[in-house]
Amino acid sequence: MKIVALDGCTLSPDNPWTPVEQLGELTVYENTTSDQIFSRVSDANIIITNKVPLDHNLLGQLPDLKFISVTATGFNVVDVVHARQMGIPVSNVPVYSTMSVAQHVFATLLSFIHQPNEHHLAIQGGRWQQDGNFSFWLKPLYELAGKKFGVIGLGRIGQATARLAAAFGMKLVAASRTQKPVDNFPEFEWMSIEEVFSTADIVSLHCPQNESTKGMVDRVLLSKMKANAILINTARGGLVDETDLAEALNLGQIAGALLDVVSEEPISEDNPLLTARNCLLTPHLAWTTIEARQRLMQTTADNIQAFLNGEPINVVNK
Repeated sequence: MKIVALDGCTLSPDNPWTPVEQLGELTVYENTTSDQIFSRVSDANIIITNKVPLDHNLLGQLPDLKFISVTATGFNVVDVVHARQMGIPVSNVPVYSTMSVAQHVFATLLSFIHQPNEHHLAIQGGRWQQDGNFSFWLKPLYELAGKKFGVIGLGRIGQATARLAAAFGMKLVAASRTQKPVDNFPEFEWMSIEEVFSTADIVSLHCPQNESTKGMVDRVLLSKMKANAILINTARGGLVDETDLAEALNLGQIAGALLDVVSEEPISEDNPLLTARNCLLTPHLAWTTIEARQRLMQTTADNIQAFLNGEPINVVNK
Protein backbone atom coordinates (compact mmCIF):
# COMPACT_ATOMS: atom_id res chain seq x y z
CA MET A 1 0.00 0.00 0.00
CA LYS A 2 1.25 3.46 -0.91
CA ILE A 3 0.61 5.85 2.00
CA VAL A 4 0.97 9.62 1.61
CA ALA A 5 0.85 12.10 4.52
CA LEU A 6 0.16 15.59 3.20
CA ASP A 7 0.90 17.75 6.27
CA GLY A 8 3.18 15.75 8.50
CA CYS A 9 4.43 18.85 10.31
CA THR A 10 1.39 18.59 12.59
CA LEU A 11 2.83 15.43 14.14
CA SER A 12 6.61 15.76 13.67
CA PRO A 13 9.53 16.31 14.06
CA ASP A 14 9.91 14.90 17.58
CA ASN A 15 7.31 12.20 17.02
CA PRO A 16 8.59 9.43 14.68
CA TRP A 17 6.31 7.94 12.02
CA THR A 18 7.52 4.43 12.89
CA PRO A 19 4.04 2.99 13.69
CA VAL A 20 2.80 4.02 10.22
CA GLU A 21 5.99 3.18 8.33
CA GLN A 22 5.49 -0.46 9.23
CA LEU A 23 2.17 -0.58 7.35
CA GLY A 24 3.23 0.32 3.81
CA GLU A 25 5.31 2.53 1.56
CA LEU A 26 5.09 5.85 3.41
CA THR A 27 5.87 9.30 2.02
CA VAL A 28 5.57 12.23 4.41
CA TYR A 29 5.33 15.82 3.21
CA GLU A 30 5.73 18.47 5.90
CA ASN A 31 3.26 20.79 4.14
CA THR A 32 1.26 20.68 0.93
CA THR A 33 -0.19 23.62 -1.00
CA SER A 34 -3.42 23.37 -2.98
CA ASP A 35 -1.60 23.13 -6.30
CA GLN A 36 0.60 20.27 -5.03
CA ILE A 37 -2.12 17.97 -3.71
CA PHE A 38 -3.01 16.03 -6.85
CA SER A 39 0.56 15.32 -7.97
CA ARG A 40 1.40 13.99 -4.52
CA VAL A 41 -1.60 11.68 -4.09
CA SER A 42 -2.40 10.70 -7.69
CA ASP A 43 -1.35 7.08 -7.13
CA ALA A 44 -1.84 6.87 -3.36
CA ASN A 45 -3.85 4.06 -1.80
CA ILE A 46 -4.07 5.76 1.59
CA ILE A 47 -4.02 9.49 2.30
CA ILE A 48 -3.24 10.97 5.70
CA THR A 49 -4.33 14.58 6.19
CA ASN A 50 -4.90 17.02 8.99
CA LYS A 51 -5.82 20.33 7.37
CA VAL A 52 -5.14 19.73 3.66
CA PRO A 53 -8.58 19.61 1.98
CA LEU A 54 -9.76 16.63 -0.04
CA ASP A 55 -12.84 17.77 -1.96
CA HIS A 56 -15.11 15.82 -4.30
CA ASN A 57 -13.34 17.06 -7.44
CA LEU A 58 -10.01 15.74 -6.20
CA LEU A 59 -11.42 12.45 -4.91
CA GLY A 60 -13.00 11.77 -8.30
CA GLN A 61 -9.53 11.82 -9.86
CA LEU A 62 -8.02 9.21 -7.53
CA PRO A 63 -8.96 5.72 -8.77
CA ASP A 64 -6.32 4.03 -6.59
CA LEU A 65 -7.48 5.63 -3.34
CA LYS A 66 -8.86 3.14 -0.81
CA PHE A 67 -8.76 4.87 2.58
CA ILE A 68 -8.42 8.33 4.16
CA SER A 69 -7.05 8.88 7.67
CA VAL A 70 -7.62 12.28 9.28
CA THR A 71 -5.10 13.07 12.02
CA ALA A 72 -7.62 15.07 14.01
CA THR A 73 -11.06 14.77 15.56
CA GLY A 74 -12.66 17.22 13.13
CA PHE A 75 -12.97 15.86 9.59
CA ASN A 76 -14.58 18.73 7.67
CA VAL A 77 -11.50 18.95 5.40
CA VAL A 78 -12.73 15.80 3.62
CA ASP A 79 -15.86 15.48 1.50
CA VAL A 80 -16.98 12.47 3.49
CA VAL A 81 -20.26 12.08 1.59
CA HIS A 82 -18.51 11.78 -1.77
CA ALA A 83 -15.91 9.47 -0.22
CA ARG A 84 -18.71 7.21 1.01
CA GLN A 85 -20.26 7.17 -2.46
CA MET A 86 -16.88 6.05 -3.79
CA GLY A 87 -16.66 3.33 -1.14
CA ILE A 88 -13.74 5.03 0.62
CA PRO A 89 -13.91 4.92 4.42
CA VAL A 90 -12.69 7.99 6.29
CA SER A 91 -11.41 7.56 9.84
CA ASN A 92 -10.58 10.23 12.42
CA VAL A 93 -8.92 10.23 15.84
CA PRO A 94 -11.72 10.93 18.31
CA VAL A 95 -9.72 11.05 21.55
CA TYR A 96 -6.11 12.14 21.99
CA SER A 97 -5.74 15.64 23.49
CA THR A 98 -8.38 15.83 26.22
CA MET A 99 -6.08 16.49 29.16
CA SER A 100 -3.66 18.57 27.09
CA VAL A 101 -6.38 21.06 26.16
CA ALA A 102 -7.82 21.14 29.68
CA GLN A 103 -4.31 21.77 31.03
CA HIS A 104 -3.80 24.61 28.54
CA VAL A 105 -6.99 26.33 29.67
CA PHE A 106 -5.58 26.67 33.16
CA ALA A 107 -2.06 27.45 31.97
CA THR A 108 -3.38 30.55 30.23
CA LEU A 109 -5.92 31.38 32.94
CA LEU A 110 -3.37 31.29 35.76
CA SER A 111 -0.86 33.19 33.63
CA PHE A 112 -3.43 35.90 32.91
CA ILE A 113 -4.36 36.25 36.58
CA HIS A 114 -0.90 36.03 38.18
CA GLN A 115 1.30 37.32 35.30
CA PRO A 116 4.48 35.46 36.35
CA ASN A 117 6.39 36.39 33.20
CA GLU A 118 5.38 40.05 33.42
CA HIS A 119 6.57 40.19 37.04
CA HIS A 120 9.82 38.46 36.06
CA LEU A 121 10.43 41.07 33.37
CA ALA A 122 9.54 43.85 35.82
CA ILE A 123 12.14 42.55 38.26
CA GLN A 124 14.75 42.42 35.51
CA GLY A 125 13.84 46.00 34.69
CA GLY A 126 14.46 47.14 38.26
CA ARG A 127 10.85 47.61 39.38
CA TRP A 128 11.17 45.54 42.58
CA GLN A 129 14.36 47.28 43.56
CA GLN A 130 12.81 50.70 42.96
CA ASP A 131 9.64 49.80 44.85
CA GLY A 132 11.59 49.22 48.05
CA ASN A 133 9.10 46.78 49.63
CA PHE A 134 9.58 43.06 50.20
CA SER A 135 6.63 42.41 47.85
CA PHE A 136 5.01 44.20 44.94
CA TRP A 137 2.49 43.35 42.20
CA LEU A 138 1.60 44.85 38.86
CA LYS A 139 -2.15 44.46 39.25
CA PRO A 140 -4.55 43.06 41.86
CA LEU A 141 -4.51 39.25 42.02
CA TYR A 142 -7.40 37.00 43.04
CA GLU A 143 -8.21 33.40 43.88
CA LEU A 144 -10.16 31.06 41.64
CA ALA A 145 -11.82 29.35 44.61
CA GLY A 146 -15.44 30.41 44.90
CA LYS A 147 -15.60 31.87 41.40
CA LYS A 148 -18.16 30.54 38.92
CA PHE A 149 -16.72 28.58 35.97
CA GLY A 150 -18.97 28.23 32.93
CA VAL A 151 -18.48 25.48 30.34
CA ILE A 152 -20.12 25.67 26.92
CA GLY A 153 -20.15 22.09 25.64
CA LEU A 154 -19.77 19.32 28.20
CA GLY A 155 -18.08 16.68 26.07
CA ARG A 156 -14.80 14.96 26.95
CA ILE A 157 -12.67 18.11 26.94
CA GLY A 158 -15.36 20.22 28.58
CA GLN A 159 -15.70 17.66 31.36
CA ALA A 160 -11.94 17.41 31.89
CA THR A 161 -11.67 21.19 32.08
CA ALA A 162 -14.58 21.43 34.49
CA ARG A 163 -12.99 18.81 36.77
CA LEU A 164 -9.85 20.95 36.99
CA ALA A 165 -11.99 23.98 37.77
CA ALA A 166 -13.70 22.04 40.55
CA ALA A 167 -10.29 21.06 41.94
CA PHE A 168 -9.54 24.79 42.29
CA GLY A 169 -12.73 25.15 44.32
CA MET A 170 -14.76 26.79 41.59
CA LYS A 171 -18.52 26.48 41.18
CA LEU A 172 -19.55 24.85 37.91
CA VAL A 173 -22.29 25.83 35.48
CA ALA A 174 -22.67 24.36 32.02
CA ALA A 175 -24.60 24.65 28.79
CA SER A 176 -24.87 21.84 26.26
CA ARG A 177 -27.16 21.07 23.37
CA THR A 178 -27.87 17.55 24.61
CA GLN A 179 -27.55 17.94 28.41
CA LYS A 180 -26.71 14.26 28.72
CA PRO A 181 -26.19 12.89 32.25
CA VAL A 182 -22.54 12.91 33.36
CA ASP A 183 -21.37 10.11 35.66
CA ASN A 184 -18.88 10.56 38.51
CA PHE A 185 -18.77 14.30 38.00
CA PRO A 186 -18.53 17.23 40.44
CA GLU A 187 -21.70 19.07 41.31
CA PHE A 188 -22.80 21.51 38.61
CA GLU A 189 -25.85 23.31 37.29
CA TRP A 190 -27.28 23.16 33.78
CA MET A 191 -28.06 26.58 32.31
CA SER A 192 -28.81 28.10 28.93
CA ILE A 193 -25.89 29.64 27.05
CA GLU A 194 -27.19 33.10 27.86
CA GLU A 195 -27.42 32.26 31.56
CA VAL A 196 -23.85 30.91 31.61
CA PHE A 197 -22.52 34.07 29.97
CA SER A 198 -24.42 36.33 32.35
CA THR A 199 -23.53 34.54 35.61
CA ALA A 200 -20.06 32.98 35.16
CA ASP A 201 -16.81 34.70 36.10
CA ILE A 202 -14.99 32.59 33.52
CA VAL A 203 -16.57 31.11 30.38
CA SER A 204 -14.70 28.35 28.54
CA LEU A 205 -15.83 27.23 25.06
CA HIS A 206 -15.72 23.50 24.26
CA CYS A 207 -18.48 23.03 21.71
CA PRO A 208 -18.18 22.12 18.02
CA GLN A 209 -18.42 24.73 15.30
CA ASN A 210 -21.40 24.24 13.01
CA GLU A 211 -24.11 26.32 11.38
CA SER A 212 -25.87 26.90 14.70
CA THR A 213 -22.76 27.86 16.69
CA LYS A 214 -20.70 29.82 14.15
CA GLY A 215 -20.32 33.39 15.40
CA MET A 216 -22.54 32.72 18.42
CA VAL A 217 -20.29 34.72 20.77
CA ASP A 218 -21.30 38.07 19.40
CA ARG A 219 -21.97 41.57 20.68
CA VAL A 220 -25.27 40.51 22.24
CA LEU A 221 -23.86 37.55 24.14
CA LEU A 222 -20.72 39.43 25.21
CA SER A 223 -22.87 42.25 26.60
CA LYS A 224 -24.34 39.78 29.09
CA MET A 225 -20.95 39.03 30.66
CA LYS A 226 -19.74 40.60 33.88
CA ALA A 227 -17.20 43.40 33.58
CA ASN A 228 -14.65 41.23 35.45
CA ALA A 229 -15.38 38.08 33.41
CA ILE A 230 -12.91 36.21 31.20
CA LEU A 231 -13.66 34.36 27.95
CA ILE A 232 -11.54 31.32 27.02
CA ASN A 233 -11.66 29.61 23.62
CA THR A 234 -9.71 26.43 22.89
CA ALA A 235 -12.41 24.99 20.61
CA ARG A 236 -12.84 26.69 17.22
CA GLY A 237 -12.12 30.30 16.28
CA GLY A 238 -15.30 30.63 14.26
CA LEU A 239 -17.41 30.39 17.40
CA VAL A 240 -16.52 34.01 18.14
CA ASP A 241 -17.29 37.19 16.23
CA GLU A 242 -13.79 38.60 16.52
CA THR A 243 -14.73 42.19 15.72
CA ASP A 244 -17.35 42.17 18.47
CA LEU A 245 -14.94 40.58 20.95
CA ALA A 246 -12.18 43.10 20.19
CA GLU A 247 -14.65 45.92 20.74
CA ALA A 248 -15.81 44.45 24.06
CA LEU A 249 -12.20 44.14 25.22
CA ASN A 250 -11.19 47.62 24.12
CA LEU A 251 -14.24 49.16 25.81
CA GLY A 252 -13.55 47.24 29.02
CA GLN A 253 -16.90 45.44 28.85
CA ILE A 254 -15.11 42.21 29.88
CA ALA A 255 -11.82 41.70 31.69
CA GLY A 256 -10.02 39.52 29.18
CA ALA A 257 -9.99 36.87 26.48
CA LEU A 258 -7.65 33.87 26.31
CA LEU A 259 -7.72 32.44 22.80
CA ASP A 260 -5.88 29.46 21.36
CA VAL A 261 -7.90 29.53 18.14
CA VAL A 262 -8.98 32.21 15.68
CA SER A 263 -11.19 32.23 12.61
CA GLU A 264 -8.29 32.20 10.13
CA GLU A 265 -5.12 30.28 10.99
CA PRO A 266 -2.37 31.40 10.90
CA ILE A 267 -3.89 34.62 12.20
CA SER A 268 -4.36 37.32 9.56
CA GLU A 269 -2.46 40.58 9.93
CA ASP A 270 -5.69 42.56 10.11
CA ASN A 271 -7.33 40.46 12.82
CA PRO A 272 -8.64 42.99 15.38
CA LEU A 273 -7.68 40.72 18.27
CA LEU A 274 -3.98 41.35 17.60
CA THR A 275 -4.31 44.82 19.07
CA ALA A 276 -7.20 44.26 21.48
CA ARG A 277 -6.68 45.05 25.17
CA ASN A 278 -6.27 42.17 27.64
CA CYS A 279 -6.24 39.52 24.91
CA LEU A 280 -3.83 36.61 25.33
CA LEU A 281 -3.30 34.70 22.09
CA THR A 282 -1.60 31.33 21.59
CA PRO A 283 -1.11 29.66 18.16
CA HIS A 284 -3.54 26.71 18.32
CA LEU A 285 -1.13 24.72 20.48
CA ALA A 286 -3.35 23.46 23.30
CA TRP A 287 -3.45 19.99 21.73
CA THR A 288 0.27 19.74 20.91
CA THR A 289 1.84 18.09 23.96
CA ILE A 290 4.16 15.25 22.98
CA GLU A 291 1.90 12.76 24.74
CA ALA A 292 -1.14 13.88 22.74
CA ARG A 293 0.76 13.75 19.45
CA GLN A 294 2.07 10.28 20.25
CA ARG A 295 -1.50 9.11 20.88
CA LEU A 296 -2.51 10.76 17.62
CA MET A 297 0.23 8.93 15.74
CA GLN A 298 -0.56 5.57 17.28
CA THR A 299 -4.31 5.86 16.68
CA THR A 300 -3.63 6.85 13.07
CA ALA A 301 -1.56 3.68 12.70
CA ASP A 302 -4.32 1.67 14.40
CA ASN A 303 -6.89 3.14 11.98
CA ILE A 304 -4.79 2.13 8.96
CA GLN A 305 -4.08 -1.34 10.37
CA ALA A 306 -7.78 -1.91 11.02
CA PHE A 307 -8.58 -0.91 7.44
CA LEU A 308 -5.92 -3.28 6.11
CA ASN A 309 -7.49 -6.03 8.25
CA GLY A 310 -10.83 -5.38 6.59
CA GLU A 311 -12.48 -3.99 9.73
CA PRO A 312 -11.98 -0.20 9.72
CA ILE A 313 -12.50 1.68 12.99
CA ASN A 314 -13.33 5.30 13.89
CA VAL A 315 -15.11 5.62 10.55
CA VAL A 316 -16.98 8.92 10.21
CA ASN A 317 -18.78 8.18 6.91
CA LYS A 318 -20.33 4.74 7.37
